[in-house]
Amino acid sequence: MALSRSHTALSPTLAVLAGGLTAALLDITYAFTFFGLTRGTSPEKILHSIASGVLGKAAYAGGALAAALGGTLHVGIALVMALVYVTASRNLPALNRRPWLWGPLYGIGCYIVMNYVVLLLRFGPRPPPHLEVLLGGVAIHMFGVGLPIALFAARAAPSLGLAGVASTAQPAA
Repeated sequence: MALSRSHTALSPTLAVLAGGLTAALLDITYAFTFFGLTRGTSPEKILHSIASGVLGKAAYAGGALAAALGGTLHVGIALVMALVYVTASRNLPALNRRPWLWGPLYGIGCYIVMNYVVLLLRFGPRPPPHLEVLLGGVAIHMFGVGLPIALFAARAAPSLGLAGVASTAQPAA
């Protein structure tokens, strides 16, 4: 007998917001820490690099305003990633039954799309990343982007019991 989890269920909108904001925070914290420690890159410079997708090289001279734009773009991208997954999970219930599997796989997909489609289209071919950059990037996208998005999506799944299987239990009156 599956127990109802209506007390912990989220709306799809809240799942998108919570998943996207969590992913954005974990990913940018990783970027600030990794690139700060290994390359001495400041958080502002990292945010400028994100803003350069829109502003080009002018982003690096844009100060706090360009950094704020980079942060906003970063959050926006994470929210879109969450929206895509939550929408897919509403139509493919298997995604909600196994978020610990599908979330990390989705994170790998997000990494590939961002680095080998979006950035390639925006900036053209780039040299392959160093191994530590590649491994760290894939890992943070698996466990800091895909997994939290999938876990929040699963909490918004319709009619799931605590074990993640379809439930027919009716909420108590």
